[in-house]
Amino acid sequence: MSDAVTVHPDEIGLTAHPLDASSALRFCADEHAGAIDLFLGCTRAQQRDDGVALVALDYEAFDDLAGRQLRELVARAREQFPIVKCVLLHRVGRVPLSEPSVLIAVATPHRAESFAACRWLIDTLKREVAIWKREVWSDGAGSWVDPG
Repeated sequence: MSDAVTVHPDEIGLTAHPLDASSALRFCADEHAGAIDLFLGCTRAQQRDDGVALVALDYEAFDDLAGRQLRELVARAREQFPIVKCVLLHRVGRVPLSEPSVLIAVATPHRAESFAACRWLIDTLKREVAIWKREVWSDGAGSWVDPG
C-alpha cells in the first residue's frame, strides 16, 4: 500500500479581486478533459419597485467557514462526477454591474458530465455556503438578499 496522498489540482477560494475566466479555462485545460464548462454569475442591472437602480452587490463571508464549505463542495462534486480539474471562486466585497461574483469551471472527460457538475456546484453553493449578498442602490440604500 502506498503512503502517497492524492492532491486534486483544484483552485478554490474567496477573493476580493476580479475573476478571470481566461485564467480559469487555462487552469482546467488537460489532456484527459474533453469538456470544460464555465459558469459566471454576474451582477445584473435591475430596479426596485420605486424605480431606484441597482449599482452593485456587496458580498460578505466568514473566510474560514466559507472557504472550508467551498472545498467540501468540490469534494462532494468529485464523488458524483468524473472531474479532472475544477475552479470554484467567489468574490467578496463590492462587485459592480456586469462583473462576475462567482466563477465555476469544471473539466471532465465528456460534456454532459461537465454541464451537470457545474450546475450542481452553483445550485448547491447558493443554498449552502455562508456567503451573504447585499444590494447597493443608487440612492445610497442597501438591502440584504434572503438566500432562500
